[in-house]
Amino acid sequence: MTDEHIHHGEKKDNSIRITKSGLWQIISGILGVLLVISIFTSGFGVGGENSGTGVVRNQPSAGDNQGNNNIPSGIVDVSADDDPFMGDKNAPVTIIEFSDFQCPFCRRFWSDTLSQIKTQYIDTGKVKLVYRDFPLDSIHPGAKPAAEAAECAEDQGKFWEMHDKIFEEQNKQGQGTVQFGVTDLKNWAGELGLDQDKFDSCLDDGKYADEVAKDFQDGAQAGVQGTPSFFINGKQLSGAQPFVAFQQAIEAELTA
Repeated sequence: MTDEHIHHGEKKDNSIRITKSGLWQIISGILGVLLVISIFTSGFGVGGENSGTGVVRNQPSAGDNQGNNNIPSGIVDVSADDDPFMGDKNAPVTIIEFSDFQCPFCRRFWSDTLSQIKTQYIDTGKVKLVYRDFPLDSIHPGAKPAAEAAECAEDQGKFWEMHDKIFEEQNKQGQGTVQFGVTDLKNWAGELGLDQDKFDSCLDDGKYADEVAKDFQDGAQAGVQGTPSFFINGKQLSGAQPFVAFQQAIEAELTA
């Protein structure tokens, strides 16, 4: 914050006068501080048109780098529905992820943590990861069409390829929330080798709009208030947590 320019008045009236420029600098400084606080607390609570149950927002990472105190407790009854999953369908641990394709913290989980979970637990048959949609479309206008686009890609057997592509293309553009639209989604589908006509028709017709809405409602009923949110055998873990937080929670389930 720049130094405040405060001019003292003449001694005879014992008053303090603030110039217009000084007042503006003070106001700007206060707004700047609020903006920084907003960024580091993942924004002021924003309720989307889909929220229904209260405040929804991006979930920043939480806990220290050792993952201390991140083991979730309390079992929530949340369905995996018939959504796409990776891993052994009979794995002893099921992680249900509620995610938003335009959420930068969801992208952070994808880039920093998912590959470690996949290598250590999914590929070894210990964990099944189910992906469910929770688009915060009031702040992420690309999230809902992206969710529907991934479902359309699933029709052609390429859900996870589209899932990765959506996050990868945003990553190329830097940090934070990246703007994209239907045209971009169609282009990315083409780059993946999907049948373009079938994909475009699926997306334009809103074939999976109801499916995405159902995911959102199921998540809200389970207590999801932001993205990303995870349920590890029904125990909720919120935010873009480091791998060690998932490791502790998974190992606790495997040894229970």
